[in-house]
Amino acid sequence: MGERRRVVITGVGAVTPIGSGVAGLWEGLRRQESAVRCITRFDPSLFKSRIAGEVDDFHAADHIEERRARRLDRFSQFSVAATRMALADAELDLKREDPDRIGAMMGTALGGVAHGEEQYHNFLKGGPRAVDPALALTVFAGAASCNIAIEFGCTGPNSTNGMSCASGAIAIGEGFRAIVREEADIMLAGGAEAPLAPLCFGAFAIIRAMSTRNDDPLHASRPFDAGRDGFVMAEGAAVLVLEERGRAVARGAPIYAEVCGYGLTNDAYHMTAPRPDGRQAARCMSNALTEARVAPHEVGYINAHGSSTPLNDPTETSSIKQVFGGHAYRLALSGTKGYYGHALGASGAIEAAICALAFRHGWVPPTVNLETPDPACDLDLIAGEGRALTPEYMLSNSFGFGGINAALVFGRGDA
Repeated sequence: MGERRRVVITGVGAVTPIGSGVAGLWEGLRRQESAVRCITRFDPSLFKSRIAGEVDDFHAADHIEERRARRLDRFSQFSVAATRMALADAELDLKREDPDRIGAMMGTALGGVAHGEEQYHNFLKGGPRAVDPALALTVFAGAASCNIAIEFGCTGPNSTNGMSCASGAIAIGEGFRAIVREEADIMLAGGAEAPLAPLCFGAFAIIRAMSTRNDDPLHASRPFDAGRDGFVMAEGAAVLVLEERGRAVARGAPIYAEVCGYGLTNDAYHMTAPRPDGRQAARCMSNALTEARVAPHEVGYINAHGSSTPLNDPTETSSIKQVFGGHAYRLALSGTKGYYGHALGASGAIEAAICALAFRHGWVPPTVNLETPDPACDLDLIAGEGRALTPEYMLSNSFGFGGINAALVFGRGDA
C-alpha cells in the first residue's frame, strides 16, 4: 500500500453577511465588526427574536445565466455562485478536466424549505397555477450538489447531507475522503443555507434558541461571553476546491492549506442540548487529529463552533480541554459567529474558508463581541483584535442539532 493521498485547498468561494468572494470575506474579517442587523427580509414582529445575518449584496445574475438563475431558489443560487467563485479563485477550468474525476459534496440544514414556504403562500392565494413549477426540484437538500454538478459538468461523487449545523464541515470531510480513497481528484465541497423566512425562522424562535437582543443587534452574537443569550440566525454559503496535492502542485495551483483529518461522532443524548460531559465532541476532535497524524500540542489555533448559546460554549470549552490538556491554554481560539451569526449548515464551510484565508495571510480573526468571558470559557479566546499567527495546524469544530459533532484538521499548504 502506497502513501496516503494528500488533499489541498486551492480555491475559496463565499457568500456571507460580511462579504462575498475571497476579497469580500477577507475584508469583512479585517473590519472586525458584526454584520447582524434587524431583519428586512420579512416582518419579524411575531417573534421575540427579530435580528439576523442577512446577505444584502448578492445578485444571482452576476454568477449564473439569468434564465437559469430564475429556475433556482436562493439556496441553490448560493451553492452555484459560491462554487463559481471558488473555481475562479483556484484558476481551474473544468472543461479541461475529466468530469468523472470531479465531484460535489454539500451540506445544509434546511435546503430549499424557505422557498417551499413562500410557494405555499402562493398556493393558498392562487391555487396550483400560482406555484413555481420547479418547486419539487428546489425544496430537496440534494439540489445543492446536483445543481453544482449540472452547472459545471461534474459526474463524480455527489451528495448533499442534511446534518444540521455540522453539515458543511461534514461535506468537506467527505470530499476529502473521496479524494483520499481515489474516488475523485477534485471535489467541490461546502455548505449553503437560505433560511430567512417566517416559518423557518420561527421554528427556532419557538424553542428559544436565538438571541433576543433586538435593540443591539451588532452585539447580539457573542460567543463565549457571559452575556450571551442565544445564537443569531444567518444565511450564506461557502465552497472549497479540494484537490489531490500532486496534481495541484503540477499545475502550479495556489494552495491555501491542506485538509489533514476529519472526525465525526454523535452525542446520542438530546436533539438540542449538547452532552454535558462533552465526551463525544472531544472524541470527534481526537479522531480528526488521529486521522491527520497530528499530536494535540502541534495545533496552534482552533476555530470554535462558538454558537453563542448558554450550553454549547462551555461544553465546547470543556471538550477542548479533554483533548488538549494543558496545551488547551497555550493555543489560540476564536469563535467567528460574532461576525455573521450562525448560518446553520453553511457555518462549518464558512469557518473552513476562514481557516484557509488565515493560513494564507498569517492572521486569525478575533471573537467579535467578547467583552466579559464566561468564567467557564477560560481559554485564550482572542478578544478585541485579531492576531498575527502562523500555526502548523488548525482545527475547526462544527456541532449541530441531534448531537452531531464534526471536526476538521488543516495544515499549512506549503508543508
